[in-house]
Amino acid sequence: MSRMLAYSSFGHRREAGLREAEERGSASSCGTRLWARFLGTAGCFLSLGALLCGRAAAFWAAPDGNDAASGSRAAPFRSIEAAVEAARRSPARGREPVTVWLRGGTYYLSRPIVLGPEVSGGPGAPVTLAAAPGEEVVISGGCRLNLRWRPYSRGIYVAEVPRGVDFDQLFVNGRRQVLARYPNYDPNVRIFHGYAKDALSPERVRRWADPAGGFIHALHRNLWGSEHFRILGKDEQGRLRYEGGWQNNRPSPMHPVYRFVEGVFEELDAPGEWFFDRKRRLLYYCPPKGLDLERAVVEGACLAHLIEIRGSRETPARFLRLRGLRFCRTRRTFMENREPLLRSDWTIYRGGAVFLTGAEDCSVEDCVFDQPGGNALFVSGYARRLSVARCRIFDAGSNGVALVGDPKAVRNPLFSALHSQRYDQIDRTPGPRTPDYPADCTVEDCLIYRIGETVKQSAGVEIAMARRIRVRFCSIYEVPRAGVNIGDGCWGGHLIEFCDVFDTVRETGDHGSFNSWGRDRFWRLKGAPEEALPKLALLDTVEPIVIRNSRWRCDHGWDIDLDDGSSNYRIYNNLLLRGGLKLREGFHR
Repeated sequence: MSRMLAYSSFGHRREAGLREAEERGSASSCGTRLWARFLGTAGCFLSLGALLCGRAAAFWAAPDGNDAASGSRAAPFRSIEAAVEAARRSPARGREPVTVWLRGGTYYLSRPIVLGPEVSGGPGAPVTLAAAPGEEVVISGGCRLNLRWRPYSRGIYVAEVPRGVDFDQLFVNGRRQVLARYPNYDPNVRIFHGYAKDALSPERVRRWADPAGGFIHALHRNLWGSEHFRILGKDEQGRLRYEGGWQNNRPSPMHPVYRFVEGVFEELDAPGEWFFDRKRRLLYYCPPKGLDLERAVVEGACLAHLIEIRGSRETPARFLRLRGLRFCRTRRTFMENREPLLRSDWTIYRGGAVFLTGAEDCSVEDCVFDQPGGNALFVSGYARRLSVARCRIFDAGSNGVALVGDPKAVRNPLFSALHSQRYDQIDRTPGPRTPDYPADCTVEDCLIYRIGETVKQSAGVEIAMARRIRVRFCSIYEVPRAGVNIGDGCWGGHLIEFCDVFDTVRETGDHGSFNSWGRDRFWRLKGAPEEALPKLALLDTVEPIVIRNSRWRCDHGWDIDLDDGSSNYRIYNNLLLRGGLKLREGFHR
């Protein structure tokens, strides 16, 4: 019933969108923009209409094309880079729509595709990278492994991997396989799909000849997310050596029970498990029953980023669109997740399968993010008027969509919940110090589920050091922590509406389907007059945050959790189905 209701919001969006368009008078010639934006079509109307009217440039690429070809539909380029370069050189760019059409198939990338200011479009004349109508286009950070398998033992097969090929995830026929682990993967176990108190016991460690390169995953002792460690080896006494644990901004010892180990050869003992011996270049794999290994498509995840829209505040990348693409096979990034986000509980990795920074008026539309190893989509630092619309994100290693500003935009930033400052020392100027943050961006009509497969301190939509972010008509479920998280009060103005968020906080605790912190300048400010605190609370949250017309359900916490210092909220017309509303200290709510 919950999932059925999750989709019902889209019909309301259509009606609301049409009313909004009529009120603003935004219908374009032939009505193409109105229908493309508000009726949830394949999004091809504008570019197709422009092509039919003979006023748009088009370049084509196909997996069986030739980079020495002309780039026409009949003679496509082979690489996306060649087609983008042709678009960059087009005299129509900036004056007319320019479209790079990708024919169906898989495009294996050897490095990320960077779209910078030199490829920018113009108002009403975007540069679009799109799937050809009716064709499935896969942008892959993986490498196809053509291997010669031979039996090893106990149902395990082994194959030599060519030099120069490295990967940290294995996919067989499009499905992520399980890196050898203890305890074994069990889809019916809610936390980590399996955990064991004895995962690091001396008896078990003695079984491991050379565990270097493996990983330990554990929940925070207070269930505030997860911590991850790289195994370095064993010392002379046979004790395990490892590094890590920096993935939580309020670190603690590992949870004594909720932990597991992976990437150790001796734990390869179950169908679907694999292990890559990098020193000997040998891949071991235990295929599930019935799998024809000789005919199977075997791929490794090699890249962390696939497409980057990258500019600067001074010279932004503008009017670029990604449409109708499937992004997959990206590396895991949990060991690079170490930048603290102010005084929230988070650290972050600034990157994703699609990464945007220094961008204006760009969009990602009708795309699928298929099992990315880390963040699916990350907006970093300066960004204005970006749109993520009608995307499906699932089985991501970390966040679905993250919009995170630069700490240099914050006045008096602190980076730990244990830190504080004095009233007579803070800058009392309201608002941001610089414009290096996302603002006026929208996440709309997206389906986000089963994210946080590795990193448990993650969210379907994460907002930090940003302003006026709209999250609308999204369904978010099966997540380890919050569906939507706002990490601070900088700088408010966010709108969350017509969303359905449920089956959250599945693997952690002390959290909600919606979660926020407000550990801003006023919070725990030493020497501040008590009567001044309500006004001080508005120094950073300068615009109210609105949560309305949405449905929230959290069976393991609060439906809406306004945690430490969260201030300047307007919450109304919501349906809270289980955990209710939590209010800690804060003002103007």
